[in-house]
Amino acid sequence: MAGSSQALSLTKLVEAFASLPGIGMKSAQRLAYYVLKQPDSQVEAFAQALLDAKKNIKRCACCQNLTDRELCPICDDISRDRSTICVVEDPKDVTAFERTKEYRGVYHVLHGLIDPINGIGPDQLCIKELIARLGDDSVQEVILATNPTAEGEATAMYLKKLIKPLGVKVTRLAFGIPIGSSLEYADEMTLFKALENRAEL
Repeated sequence: MAGSSQALSLTKLVEAFASLPGIGMKSAQRLAYYVLKQPDSQVEAFAQALLDAKKNIKRCACCQNLTDRELCPICDDISRDRSTICVVEDPKDVTAFERTKEYRGVYHVLHGLIDPINGIGPDQLCIKELIARLGDDSVQEVILATNPTAEGEATAMYLKKLIKPLGVKVTRLAFGIPIGSSLEYADEMTLFKALENRAEL
């Protein structure tokens, strides 16, 4: 009976890992067996980290990025240029931009894209919070940095229509040929965007 109970617990653990995005059954099994080999203290620390993150992480009151404080570190940084807001789909995108160490403006996280097929409309995104930030004259430019997918383009066009009448400059992140790639392997949309966003030398 004890063996049956242990097997059921293992099955549940594997299924829990498999429910994570990008984790297949084989990876889930490897993770489950790895966890079982760890000392109790390490497993408890891992479980506590999950619980703490779920309990303490919330959305920044200003930009909607994830934080454990009222304002995220970027919004709280007085050295950031508040005249430029870079609008992204997901908190992971903020991390990607910050890795470049080039952008010194602030962000706004939508937490998704307009996707009618999957029942996601503008009201389910953090759009009204973005528009509220444009109420004064401090913001001069909004960079729409959504991905170059059908949903990303639709969301960018929707935001442009909302923001333009407010007298704020709206720009779109340029897309084109990745550095180090070959033209012959680029798809039509990538080549079109590369041509469309060409710059004078």
